Amino acid sequence: MELKGQVSLELIMIIGFILILILGIASFLGTDNELNQVMSSARSGAIEGANTDSFAIYPEETFKNYTIEHMRLLNPSSVKIIKIDYTNQGFDEKYNKTKIQLRISASAPSVTDISDRNVLGDRVNFYVRKSICGSFSTFNQTNDLFNPAFSNRYVLTTTDVTWI
Repeated sequence: MELKGQVSLELIMIIGFILILILGIASFLGTDNELNQVMSSARSGAIEGANTDSFAIYPEETFKNYTIEHMRLLNPSSVKIIKIDYTNQGFDEKYNKTKIQLRISASAPSVTDISDRNVLGDRVNFYVRKSICGSFSTFNQTNDLFNPAFSNRYVLTTTDVTWI
């Protein structure tokens, strides 16, 4: 008769242990999920930037600038995103978030001038950061160039595009 309370106590302890385990795993998976969302947003933004460059569709002010300095970019060109990598640069105390640096590799065989490629790369990086801010609704936390971009746990920057 003394064992009646023992079963319910053991059951409560097992359920408590399982609950703690599930919460720990969920926290870990949440971090991975957010990084996956960041990378997915980065790829979407990179493709949008590459398409903008490929079709030579620019805002009016940019178009005027290109008519003076980058005439080649006024014609369509083939820009292809090859890969997107990231580097975890540790905890950034200024923003109280983990800093991630994104590195985009692209190809544009028809654009050979280094200056023109840098301009194309800047546009790709802009759209990468803009897409990340859009995915996490963090437009109000950054500047007009979306540099740096923010997610809930990360502060994100981009390096110059590597041209292959």
